[in-house]
Amino acid sequence: MPKTMLAVRKMTPDKGFDVVEVPVPSPGPEDVLIYIEAASICGTDLHIWRWDQWSRGHIKPPLTLGHEFCGTVVAVGDKVRAARVGDYVSAESHVTCGMCYQCRTGQAHMCPKTEILGVDRDGAFANYAVVPEKVIWQNNRDKLPPEIATLQEPFGNAVFVTMNQDISGQSVAVLGCGPIGLFTIGICKAVGAKAVFATDINRFRMDLAKKMGADRVFDVSRDGCDVVAEIVEANGGYGVDNVLEMSGAPSAITAGFRVVRNGGRVTLFGIPAKPVEIDVAENMIFKNLTVLALNGRRIFDTWYKTRWLLEDGVVDLRPLVTKTIGFDEMNDALAMLAKGDACKIVLLPNGGRPAEIPEARRQGKPDPNITGSPVHR
Repeated sequence: MPKTMLAVRKMTPDKGFDVVEVPVPSPGPEDVLIYIEAASICGTDLHIWRWDQWSRGHIKPPLTLGHEFCGTVVAVGDKVRAARVGDYVSAESHVTCGMCYQCRTGQAHMCPKTEILGVDRDGAFANYAVVPEKVIWQNNRDKLPPEIATLQEPFGNAVFVTMNQDISGQSVAVLGCGPIGLFTIGICKAVGAKAVFATDINRFRMDLAKKMGADRVFDVSRDGCDVVAEIVEANGGYGVDNVLEMSGAPSAITAGFRVVRNGGRVTLFGIPAKPVEIDVAENMIFKNLTVLALNGRRIFDTWYKTRWLLEDGVVDLRPLVTKTIGFDEMNDALAMLAKGDACKIVLLPNGGRPAEIPEARRQGKPDPNITGSPVHR
């Protein structure tokens, strides 16, 4: 076990990330140490890289970034109950308190004391990462290669949004083809949507929407586009049954309430940068709409649905992995995402190789090189 490692860190309060050498962390009594095989870049990481207004209010450098990942457990704390050295795992990025009202009533994804990996505590853009045992998720290596296993965390957001309503046999408009919107398109088609209409302003992402199964894709940036009229025409002259708003753009939110049929359903998941004005009477009350606002995913209920969709090949996410990178390409990758020229970019901190774990350690003999971290079985 090495004593130091490389990590992608926010060192100073300005734009960009640094790749620095830091000590390999030691797991606490209830933690596990994970050798990172893959870690994917999220829109949150892009916000932090840009050092925008949200980041300035939430991030305290220095911090190791990254909350979407998979890897191999290489050490466990002495109070860890189920995780074992050699386990191939991912993790729920939200570390919740377990004691508040939300946590105790099955709503841990709303815990007001949540700490997020790579935001409130060090994350996984590194050779190794320490996380609490309670957030790890067991993977099947034969069914989920690292570049897909790392996507389970963000994919779960789309699973949560889509499966909160009955999509089968329904017409659906997915407004916004960022990664979560693209995941959503694949899920809608997999669970039997009658028709899926997608909208965006980025040609690269619109092409991916077609690959994920969208029946029609509309470029809302083109001159003279009336996306509401065009979707209604494509849907046989009727408003759609379900709108899944994934962009947070005010124009998309307005269009969503207009394009849904009377008695239909609008689910809001995209996060607007500022308050949005809505005509509640005309767009909600008089249309007898069901409106749902969602964030995150249900811990861990959504993960079980995610496992089925990915391990059984119900949804194929391979078209959405634009490229894999090493540490030295991180800032270029963020710039690529900022320009809209990529969907998911996956960091392979250790070249994508699984950890080499001696059989003695698998059998529970302590590793003297890991301070304060007995390995047991």
